[in-house]
Order: sequence, then structure tokens, then C-alpha cells
Amino acid sequence: MTDQSNSKPSLPLSHDAAVCNSGSWVGRVWLPEQGPAVVLVKEGAVHDISAHVATVSALLEVADPVAYLRSLPLADALTELPALLANSDPRQRDISKPWLLAPIDLQAVKAAGVTFAASLLERVVEEQAKGDPAKADAIRDTLASRIGADLSQIVPGSAQAEALRAVLVEQGLWSQYLEVGIGPDAEVFTKAQPLSAVGHGADIGIHPKSSWNNPEPEVVLAVSSDGSIKGAMLGNDVNLRDFEGRSALLLSKAKDNNASTSLGPLLRLFDEGFSLDDVRNAEVDLRVEGEEGFILSGRSSMQQISRDPLDLVQQTLNENHQYPDGLVLFLGTLFAPKQDRDQPGNGFTHKPGDVVTISSAQLGALSNRVTTSDQAPQWNFGLRSLIDSLSRRGLLDAAVTARQP
Repeated sequence: MTDQSNSKPSLPLSHDAAVCNSGSWVGRVWLPEQGPAVVLVKEGAVHDISAHVATVSALLEVADPVAYLRSLPLADALTELPALLANSDPRQRDISKPWLLAPIDLQAVKAAGVTFAASLLERVVEEQAKGDPAKADAIRDTLASRIGADLSQIVPGSAQAEALRAVLVEQGLWSQYLEVGIGPDAEVFTKAQPLSAVGHGADIGIHPKSSWNNPEPEVVLAVSSDGSIKGAMLGNDVNLRDFEGRSALLLSKAKDNNASTSLGPLLRLFDEGFSLDDVRNAEVDLRVEGEEGFILSGRSSMQQISRDPLDLVQQTLNENHQYPDGLVLFLGTLFAPKQDRDQPGNGFTHKPGDVVTISSAQLGALSNRVTTSDQAPQWNFGLRSLIDSLSRRGLLDAAVTARQP
């Protein structure tokens, strides 16, 4: 839908306090004149726990991170959660006060693609259109009629999937996207480098040469080095449909650009009130508000995912590939917006100034404002900077191993 109001959208910086009070939440903040700090959010108060565990990576290596956090003595709060959320918007930030970062640090940032049937077809559309949005509608209609099957009912790697594969190959319709969508092997790629993801409130970046792109609202798992899933958060796997549609070999350029990954607002750990089954049943909402009054909204159900989250983790971390600092894994998205924004038939694409909000009842709301990757703040705080910062503050031991309270 399009709203004709001329007011520029504000950045929603809200988090359901009741949800936060009932869960086990950790995050990272930037402390002015110090650097990044791991925080525990408890009953709306934000506590610096860096003296005990200075990286989220180290926290997730603890056998029971929730029990560990509950055993910590907590000093006075740094701030309250509403104030922290508000100060995470760079357009109204008080640089003397903390603001949110992405709630991960040393972990590899991985993503699973083509895990929902609806977005699977859209990937094939991109491939057939060679990145040209004007061709998408005609290709979409042709594919839907010729495939002649409900892909959401196909179990990847099953005998039924192999039979459909044989038919599509015979018709000349087989695609690299169908291969990972219904074949035995999932697509898992590197989305971003450790420490490069941005957090709640930050600007997100679209490559300036892209003219067909969209947000990808997803649930993201936090996984320890031994493959244990310790919690979940929300993420935006920003995607350039034109780049990837031109060639699958441009996937790295389509996915990994400055500020093209956002995570947050916080990491919710699995405990007695939140588990992997809640992830499997999660509903994820998307809202995009443009400065010209354009509004795009939708809802995705994790129940429609083609591959179980546990299977995706096991295909990522196994005897063939290890992650000694842990990883986070985007689980894929149902969304591939087709709603026209400007020219009829050209579908949706971002404009600078768009406000993107991804929300879920059990994971809160992740909001970011769109810019281009060359205009977003450059990524300049990497591993050496983190080591230097923790060393100056006497926190290196706690960065590697959680200290006993």
C-alpha cells in the first residue's frame, strides 16, 4: 500500500518490555571512551558484564550460559533499555552515552539461502530475468504454470524431490536455485566478516550500483563451536536481486558490502521459556516505510521453512568444517517483495531513507535506516581494534574464557 503523507518516517526504537522481562537477553553496546562491552538486560536495566565475559563468543562456549549469567553479581545499571534503544539512532545520538552494537563479535556470520518455497521461485525468476526487474512478471507467470507443483510440499532431498528434478531437467527448467531448494544439499554462504555486522538503529547499506534490491527479514541462530544452538535474534540479510540475478558468481558482491548485515536488537538465549521449537514456530513481520510515503508490509511464518533449523546448522558445522569461535546462521526468508513501487512491473526496490523494521513477538524489533554502502559509516573496528580495546581495559582473559563470578 502507499500512504500519501509527506512526513519522513521516524526510526521505531521500541522493544517489548514484557518479552524482555521474561527472557534471558544479552547484547553488546559501545561505551564512550572505552569501547565495546557485553551487556545483560534484566528487568529493563542494562548491566555491563564485560569483567566476567568480554565477548559473546566466550559466553556461548559456557555449557549453560543462562545459569552462568544468573550467578553473576550485577553492578549498577549502565542505563535503561528504552534509553539505550533511543540512543542507538545515529540521527539523535548523544555520543557521551552508550548505544547498541550487533549482539555478536568473534563469530562467523553465515547464511542459508533458498529455504522457503516462495522465495525459491523468486530466485529462479531473478536468474531467468538476468537481474532485469521489468522481465520478472512474465517469467513468474510462466514458471508457476510450467513447474506445476507446490514446492512448499516437497521435502528437500526426498524421492519426490528427485522425481520433480527429473521432470524439470527434461523440460529445461532446472536451476541452480532449485538444486539447493529441493536437492539434498543446502546453500550456506558467508554473509559477512566477524565484527562487521551493524546493530539496531544503525544505517544499513545498499550497493550504490544496485537498482533492484530488498530487505531479507530472518531469524538468526547463535551457535557455539561444538554445534550447540544457544539462542536466536533477528537479522536483515540485505540482498541485491540484480547483482545475484546476473550471475550466481556475484553472490559475494550481492551479499557482503559495507553495513549490509544488521543483527539484533539483542540475543535471546534458550532457557525454560524459549527454545528451538519457538524458533520453528516464530512469525516474523516486515515493515518498510519510505520517505515518499510508500509502505510495504508482510509476515513470514517459520513453519513454512523447507529445511529444519537443526539440519541447516548440521550442514554448516560438521566434520568437514569447524568454527572455533562459533557462528551465527541466518535461516532464510519467505520474503521476496513483488509490490510495485514506482514503474508498473518493476516491483520493489529500496530508496535511501527507507526505514526497515523486522519484528517478532519473542525476539523484539530490529530497525534500521537505508543508505548506500559508500555513505554508511565505514567498518574500521576489526579484530586488532577489539584486542587493543580489551587489552587496555584488562579484559583479554574474559574475552577468551568466561570468568567465574
